[in-house]
Amino acid sequence: MKCRITVALLAGVLVGSFGSTLRAEISAEQVRQAIDRGVAYLKQQQRPDGSWPEFLGHPGGVTALCTLALLECGVEPDDEHVDRALGYLRKLKPDKTYMTSLQTMVFCKAGAANYNLLISRNVKWLQSKQITTGLRTGAWGYPEANGDNSNSQFALLALNEAERVGVAVSGQTWRLAKAYWEDCQNADGSWGYYKGVAGTGSMTSAGIASLVITGGKVRASNAKASGDRIQCCGQSEGENERVERALRWLGRNFSVSRNPGSPGSTWLLYYLYGVERVGRLTAQRFLGGHDWYRAGADWLIHSQDNLSGYWKGTGHAEDNPLVATSLSLLFLSKGRRPPLLAKLKHTPADDWNRHQNDVDNLTRFVESRWKRDLTWQVVDVQAAKIEDLLRAPVVYLCGNQSPLPPAPDQQKRLAEKLRGYIDRGGFLFVEAYCGGGAFDQGFRELMRQVFPEPEYRLHLLEPGHPIWRVEMPVDPDHLRPLWGIEFGCRTSVVYAPADPPGNPRPSLSCLWELSRSGRGQEFSEDVQAQIDAGLALGINVLAYATNRDLKGGEEYFDLTADQPPRDPLMRGRLSIAKLRHPGGCNAAPRALVNLLETAGQQLGIRVDTSENLIHVTDATLFDHHLVFMHGRNRFSFSPQERLRLKTFVERGGMLLADSICASKAFTESFRREISEIFPDRKLEPIAGSDPMWTPTYGGFDLQTVTRRDPQAQDGAGPLKATLRKVPLEMEGIRIDDRWGVVFSPFDISCALEKHDSLECRGYVRQDAARIGLNVILYSLQQ
Repeated sequence: MKCRITVALLAGVLVGSFGSTLRAEISAEQVRQAIDRGVAYLKQQQRPDGSWPEFLGHPGGVTALCTLALLECGVEPDDEHVDRALGYLRKLKPDKTYMTSLQTMVFCKAGAANYNLLISRNVKWLQSKQITTGLRTGAWGYPEANGDNSNSQFALLALNEAERVGVAVSGQTWRLAKAYWEDCQNADGSWGYYKGVAGTGSMTSAGIASLVITGGKVRASNAKASGDRIQCCGQSEGENERVERALRWLGRNFSVSRNPGSPGSTWLLYYLYGVERVGRLTAQRFLGGHDWYRAGADWLIHSQDNLSGYWKGTGHAEDNPLVATSLSLLFLSKGRRPPLLAKLKHTPADDWNRHQNDVDNLTRFVESRWKRDLTWQVVDVQAAKIEDLLRAPVVYLCGNQSPLPPAPDQQKRLAEKLRGYIDRGGFLFVEAYCGGGAFDQGFRELMRQVFPEPEYRLHLLEPGHPIWRVEMPVDPDHLRPLWGIEFGCRTSVVYAPADPPGNPRPSLSCLWELSRSGRGQEFSEDVQAQIDAGLALGINVLAYATNRDLKGGEEYFDLTADQPPRDPLMRGRLSIAKLRHPGGCNAAPRALVNLLETAGQQLGIRVDTSENLIHVTDATLFDHHLVFMHGRNRFSFSPQERLRLKTFVERGGMLLADSICASKAFTESFRREISEIFPDRKLEPIAGSDPMWTPTYGGFDLQTVTRRDPQAQDGAGPLKATLRKVPLEMEGIRIDDRWGVVFSPFDISCALEKHDSLECRGYVRQDAARIGLNVILYSLQQ
């Protein structure tokens, strides 16, 4: 066998840091720590009666703001500080717009069922205080003054949250408010504090959010129902032009260190709180090319008081650290809501968005089921990089016209981009709607370019597929054909084609569009059943694709799709071959690549991540010190292959293998083959205390790990998997004083491929990577 490692390579491994080399200006941990320090500061400042010191004699305003910040940061309503604050706020009657609005949002966030009467009371009060005559009709203001854009924004935020939890708001209230905000928008797209006043970042953010909210309440849906008939793909009213103008203004003037248009740095934190709302409500990750959350979080983290954990702004209320800290926490916490999916924007224009509220309504439905705040994004698929797509675990591609760009080079780039996304654990959810014949033809051709390998082809999903039941059952009367592509350890592409002409059923997108909540809509029994089935199928796909395990927005700070490993100026590269066999030798094609990329990033070594799938009898076998195999089906080696593998291991080589999703067929075959190869030895348990599973060779302590164990479905309930802390269970063959074969009967590969499946028994992603890294370190030092 050729020399397995060089001295320089070994030295590079031994001094390599396990810290991530993907160094952003800030990390996810820094965001979490900043939030924790800010929360601790607010708790320390609370008075015994549950209140916080008020500002300018407005009782309840600061207390409601602090309470809302704590709740948005994840502090539970039964926490002693929040519980005391809620008790204090319950005693306050509606008084001023700011306080009443913030109080309403607190009650909605704390659990609407417990505060329904108080929310309804506040909604009635806010509606009664809306100005209904004069130049500022539709606005809100201080009781002693005319309406203004700041008070008006807070009233709409409160009314929107109230309607989301089921408290009805008058349609007239929304119409008047929408007309007010349209009337006071400046020609350049901005808003000021009043009509005709020069625009500022804080008020333009308020205007965008207010138009999005009111437009969503007033705008006619792109889908309608009359009796048992559903009409889809209606024309848009085109009022988005005002929002687009405002977004362009905000993008041109974007900053996180000043409030654009405002003198000095006044109202900066209020502005950042508004920017978060704009990004979330418009589903935009970028404003004028700026990653608004990353930039804002970076500024806030570096401006936080390191000792006490508070923030302090400049001028007016932001001089008060309670107000400043609450606004900062609201930006950091609400901006980090986990993205559930991204809707792909593609040409032709607007073909991708024939139902403007479809994904938003589906996200709200998932929120209600999973009991957590979520968000979604719009991503321009032509402009996006792979890492931009990876910020959402699912991308949704829909349309009527072909999604293929016209030029062959553009088609190639799109196919490579989508393949790179799926290779790295992404999931593609696709639907043809509004006829969709051209879309169907173009999409199928796109998939042939994304997956040129013949084994990856669209096929009908079978009735036993978990997508039909993973979260909730789908009404059998409203099932529809779904197609999929099996890639890696799961179905990674799901496609819902349009029905043939004649009597087509409504698309999923259309049914999601119809499901707008909080508007008092009533449908016929048949229409409602179709909507329910569409939502069930939508959430099932999302549950299957994500395993209900979503990352917060800050966790994507450390994400780079093609980050090169740190180069310690060494010529050699670590290369690990994957062995061919008939039991599904490449069922998780990215598993080994991802492990090697992780080794490059965390161990500081040069790695060869090119595909290296070889036969056991290949002459290049002995060029490697470590080879890898996995599978999920039965297999057997030929006598020649057995002899070759035995010679490789006995001459100093090492084999790492795992059974994909704890496949019984593969496990039985592997154990049988190893007993044939080594008749005088046997696979034996490798103790958790073995040096390979300890930091002895520079790795991790893996004596206890986390394993996912699927659970049987309980009646009509969702499929679940239990995460258990268990001793590491690995098997091996000893060759003299070293391990020559290391085998996991539980899944490692699917976890490495980032395809977490509810039905896959095996180690979680972090522990799977650590097992692989420990084996690499062990193998390099034998």
